[in-house]
Amino acid sequence: MAIWRLYTGDDGQSHLEELDLDSHPELTDIASATGISFRSSPAGSFSDWHNGPRRQYVITIGGEVELGLGDGSVHRFGPGHVTLVEDLTGQGHTTRTVGTGSRISATIPLE
Repeated sequence: MAIWRLYTGDDGQSHLEELDLDSHPELTDIASATGISFRSSPAGSFSDWHNGPRRQYVITIGGEVELGLGDGSVHRFGPGHVTLVEDLTGQGHTTRTVGTGSRISATIPLE
C-alpha cells in the first residue's frame, strides 16, 4: 500500500511522491485529526488550479480522480487511493472526477 504525498517543491509547483509504509514508518503512528467529511463529486466535475486548504488526507472511496500538475502531467487514481495533501502554497493542482460515476471521498484535516 502506498500513500501519495502532494507537496509544493522549491520551484513553486505541486509534485507527487509515493510513500510506502516500510520506508516511512511514521505514517503508521496515530495522527491528530480535527474531524472527517465525506463528499460526492459527479463525473466531469473539475476544480481548476488550487492549493490544499490545510494539511489533510483525502481518501478516494469510490470512483476515479485525476490530479493535474504544473508540469503537464496527469495522474489517475481510483478507490483506495490516499493522498496526503501538503501543497499549501505555489501554483497548486487541478482535480477532475473521471469515469462514468461520481467520486466519493473522505477528507481528514490534520492538526
